[in-house]
Order: sequence, then structure tokens, then C-alpha cells
Amino acid sequence: MGGGSKHVLIATAGHVDHGKTALVRMLTGIETDTLKEERERGLTIDVGFAPLRFEEGLRGCLVDLPGHEKFIRNMVAGASGVDLALLVVAADDSVMPQTVEHLRILDLLGIERGLAAVTRIDLVDDEIRELAVEEVRELLRGTFLEGAPVCPVSSVTGDGFEELWNALAAVAGSVPPRPPGRVFRMSVQRAFRPPGIGTVLTGMPSAGRIRVGDAIELLPRGLSGRVRAVEYHGEPVEEGRAGQCLALSVPGLKCEAIRRGDVAAAPGHLAPSRMVEVRVSL
Repeated sequence: MGGGSKHVLIATAGHVDHGKTALVRMLTGIETDTLKEERERGLTIDVGFAPLRFEEGLRGCLVDLPGHEKFIRNMVAGASGVDLALLVVAADDSVMPQTVEHLRILDLLGIERGLAAVTRIDLVDDEIRELAVEEVRELLRGTFLEGAPVCPVSSVTGDGFEELWNALAAVAGSVPPRPPGRVFRMSVQRAFRPPGIGTVLTGMPSAGRIRVGDAIELLPRGLSGRVRAVEYHGEPVEEGRAGQCLALSVPGLKCEAIRRGDVAAAPGHLAPSRMVEVRVSL
């Protein structure tokens, strides 16, 4: 894995059926729609993950977010804690309601970097493509993506792939390293129990590091256990850290008691609270 590597989390975002999953497949070779219902409906329902390897010392994880308005909770869960956003807009559809909604959510989450991809350019002529690009640039004005690269691309023909890849690598490379030494914490995306393994937690740590043998507690459930194994994109590792997509095997936890959004953390540092401080933007 490389102890000196920088790891960057990249969230796709945009309206339903604008080609986010196809774009992830083109960039990584991985199909992130793995649920039976997703394949049957041709629709992303839950968050998917796919690793990216840029230059030596820079690795990424594409977090494929659902675009349908019914699954906006899943979208928010997947977008929380990422380093940059890849906004996806189809050239033959242009800006649509969830394009705007997702951009606003990413802005509220405090994401500061990203770029846009104008997909399905193989379905339109040059004039429509340029019009879609201009509409996206107009949408980005006044947001954290103002002035960001807008890359026309086709996941079918591969046109524009190199330009998108280079732009994505450049933005990923500009992400500052996460501060070391912070207390480990990871919001749980999914909990399941494979046969013979025990409870497995998946998620993207927002801070700190976790090693095989470390104790963790699950908040606010009040559960605790010890990490038996750590996987980074299916690869067993001794240590995982913030900015990676991890799976933690913690046999001592009761799987049925765990909910998405629970926090796995180093013991003794965090505590549940019934108070929250918010800043409202209208």
C-alpha cells in the first residue's frame, strides 16, 4: 500500500441516469452497481466504491453516489468526508434538478475542490456539447467549483478520457494531506456478517489510523470490540487510515445492532451528545 502514499476520496454526484456509474467503470474498470435491484433497474441505489491509482504516491477511491431523489440520504452519507467532487452532467440532458441539489449539498458539506464531467457526448453534436459545457460553467459560478475544469467525455467511445483523467489527477494531487495523529473515527456505511468471519464494518475514516488488534467502540450504541482484520479495497493490510475506503472485521460486535451513521472510534475519546451546533444557510 505504501506508507508514504496520499489517499484521496472522490465523490461522483449528479442527476439520475447521467452516467456516473458508467464513468466510474471507465475510469477504474469496476462495476459499482452490485446489488441485484440495481442491476435489474439500471439505477444506483446505494453507495459504491472503486479504487483509483494515479502517479506513484497518489491513490484515490471513487465513491459512486446515487442520483435519484428517493435515495438522497444515501447520497449525503456517501458524500460526507470526501476530499473532492466529480459533478456529472449528461450532454443530452444538461443541468437537471438533482444536478443542482447535489451541488448545493456538496457545498454545504464543506467540500472545497473538484471538477465536472459532461458525459454522453457521443449522443449529441458539437453544438449541443458546447452548449451543455457552457450551461455547466454557468451553474458552477458562485460555488466552490467556480473555475474548475469542465471535461466533455464519452464512456462509450472513450473520447475525452485522457483530458478527464489528467484533470482529475491534478485536482487530486492538490488535496493537502490529512493531519496525522488525530483520534480514529469512521462513520459506518454498512455492517454485515459473512459466514465464519463475524461482523464487518465498512466506511471511510475521517481521521486517524486503525491497526489489526486495536480496540474500537461503536457510538452511540455503546458496543466495543477488537479489530481482527483490516482490508483496503479487498486487500488485507496491517493498518488503515483516513482517506481510505476500509472494511474492518470486528467479531465482537453484534451486527444486528449497528446502523448506518454509527461511529466506530478509538475508545475513551468521543461521547454521544443530545446537543448540536449548526449554521443555517438560506
